[in-house]
Amino acid sequence: MDNNIELLAPVGSKESLIAAVQNGANAVYLGGKLFNARHYASNFDNDQLKEAISYAHLRNVRVYVTVNILVDDSEMNDIIEYVKFLHDIDVDAIIVQDLGFASIIRELLPELDIHASTQMTINNLYGAKFLKELGFSRVVLARETPIEEIEHISENLDIELEAFVHGALCMSYSGQCLMSSMIGGRSGNRGTCAQPCRMKYSIMDKKGNLLKDWDKIHVLSPKDLNTVENLDALIESGIVSLKIEGRMKRPEYVATIVSNYRKALDNAAESLTMEDKKNIEQIFNRGFTKGLSLGDFGRNFISSDRPDNRGILLGKVVRADKYKVYIELEEEIEQGDGIEFKLNSGEHKGIKAPFDAKKGTIIHLDKPGYIEKGSSVYKTSSQKLLNKAKESYKNEVIKYPLDMIVDIVIGSYPKLIVKFKNKEVEVTSDKVIEKSQKVAITSEKIIDQLSKLGDTTYYLDNIKINLDEGAFLPVSILNQLRREAINKLDKELIVINNREIVADKEFKTLKSGCCRFEKSVNNTDKKKLTIKISSYDQFQKLDINKLDRVYIDFIDYSQEAINKLKENNKEAYLWTDKILYEKDLYKLGKLIDTLEGLDGVSVSNLGTMKYVKDRFDLRIHADIGFNIFNSHTVDFLNINNISSMTLSPELNLSQIRNITKNVGGNLEGIVYGYLPVMITRNCPMALVKGCTDDSNCKYCNFANGYGIKDRMGVTFNLERKEGFSVIYNSVPLMLLDSLESISNAGVDMFRLDFTNEFENISSLQSMFYAYLNKDIDINRVKDFVEEFKKENPITNGHYFRGILS
Repeated sequence: MDNNIELLAPVGSKESLIAAVQNGANAVYLGGKLFNARHYASNFDNDQLKEAISYAHLRNVRVYVTVNILVDDSEMNDIIEYVKFLHDIDVDAIIVQDLGFASIIRELLPELDIHASTQMTINNLYGAKFLKELGFSRVVLARETPIEEIEHISENLDIELEAFVHGALCMSYSGQCLMSSMIGGRSGNRGTCAQPCRMKYSIMDKKGNLLKDWDKIHVLSPKDLNTVENLDALIESGIVSLKIEGRMKRPEYVATIVSNYRKALDNAAESLTMEDKKNIEQIFNRGFTKGLSLGDFGRNFISSDRPDNRGILLGKVVRADKYKVYIELEEEIEQGDGIEFKLNSGEHKGIKAPFDAKKGTIIHLDKPGYIEKGSSVYKTSSQKLLNKAKESYKNEVIKYPLDMIVDIVIGSYPKLIVKFKNKEVEVTSDKVIEKSQKVAITSEKIIDQLSKLGDTTYYLDNIKINLDEGAFLPVSILNQLRREAINKLDKELIVINNREIVADKEFKTLKSGCCRFEKSVNNTDKKKLTIKISSYDQFQKLDINKLDRVYIDFIDYSQEAINKLKENNKEAYLWTDKILYEKDLYKLGKLIDTLEGLDGVSVSNLGTMKYVKDRFDLRIHADIGFNIFNSHTVDFLNINNISSMTLSPELNLSQIRNITKNVGGNLEGIVYGYLPVMITRNCPMALVKGCTDDSNCKYCNFANGYGIKDRMGVTFNLERKEGFSVIYNSVPLMLLDSLESISNAGVDMFRLDFTNEFENISSLQSMFYAYLNKDIDINRVKDFVEEFKKENPITNGHYFRGILS
């Protein structure tokens, strides 16, 4: 395979770093103690980061540091200083999610490579183009991006493409999941996701009844990605960096997965033995999928029976009596291996093997619960494999050849020159070489001493010795020369990017200029009511005189809706989905071409924004898919002529107040509606129907009206669109009685999102419009809200709490 392909390994500790490097990774990614999307990993403090870079660079391994969360205004100075530190210690690149933060770093530190995190949801050519123009050197594509889409991006744009190839998967498009945040305040966009996708859910039908056989199932829990036998397809599509997930996994996991992917890369997948494949499975698996990019879907993608490691099949229960269970082994076991039973209750019970036993034998163990004959038993951990993994990085296996020239001339100072590739270092001693009185130094002794490179990354390959006959030089001097030369060479090799270091004083001045905002002035004090609707039937329920803008999320009769809005001097915006691929953008362009009177387009993806900006003379509204979380993102979008924007629903009022004070602009807050908490390419209902792809979604009876109920008894409604599903929050935002507080925070556009509502549309619109225009008082509002709550539980979202920890 192509030697330029990068195998990128996850690192959560110093031991994991060593495991990754010694097993063949040529790049690693890791996080510092702050500002990264694996908040609960061990991570590296600043001194450890320096050590990690030195260790990796000496072994020709690149280091990328994750700074891949949304950044609050209060954190911006600290994160900029942190990245300046990373720049100065020669980190090879940073991985970034926040758009405003990225724009600052690009301006302040132009020599530092920036990689777009998968949290930026880049899934099409236009999104990648936009980031390349901004100065990004690499895009970590959305995990769901189809292989043909990857090929299209690669063929039409010169930018590095990275893809995940192994490990845990998110159910939602990364960066577009609000489920953990809305349920419990732990945000995936801040690295604190509580993983609600791994919980059990029950599927509810259109009448709210439990669907038979679908009670308490892991319908949102993906299998683990495993593409070790599909690397050719990914590489041929244009992927240059193969990324393994697992910064929270143990070092032995890193060693096992990296070593096998290295083997497959170097010698093709066919070189993998059955034992290799079994080791990949044994070290950790939730069941395996080759992923959505490569065509898996539905039951091939989801691990519906359990969300955690299942190991490999150990054997079957052949007999069970009152006290013992008898197992015929299909694998050998060693004392200390993990053994797991599935009890009749459905509970999994694990024990440690108390002894060794061979494959094919029948063993008996204490019965851990009620187990029937024929039950499967699994080996969830293997001492043999763990020891093998540890052994793989116990000793240094990476060694580079050195050439040496040593001059030992009587009456001169001893000199040692060390050469490695294009590097050359020279060291001398201050002790003059004398003529020997007894025993002269020999060439053999010189070679013996200079070859002692055991604890370094080098070995002596060639040596040239210029030695005067009868010269005397203490062995300690030779050792000193060797150590000094190696230290000097190491220092040169550690720094590989050769960036210009900006002095602190100068950087402070640059930062001050970069972080100065030009406040966008809104020419009117009017507070606008904006409404998103999903059908023409909903549109007909609206009072056109009681709104300022409508986001049209339907195609049939969209022109009629636009005409009616323009007749009443109201703004008409076409609403677009968060996930659009090349074919979808083409359809969007054809639709816009046919519509007359359109004021603008609401976009939720960088690719859609770029596409619309390049092709049409329309205003652009940046919607919640942009995760607008700080003043710098607002400022960046203002500079890029985005006419209005929806603030992140994860902001609280204090954060919003700070943004509007700094930059202003036409800023919108969602004040009513069922927020989309997940956008998924895989369809939860595909488990029920047994769908193997999404070719029939348009005609599927399960596309709308179904829901999933969690352990707390609340139901999240599902909607299948063309190519993706939306999971909506179980309760709507309802901020009618808080409009004054939100208005005082500086928001000037207040949005109602109607999804599946119909009967309440008119009353909700009337009440919001009336209170916004001071036609009714707070007491009337409170009465309305109390009546509404009797039929509909509600939430204030994050306006009064937020997600900052």
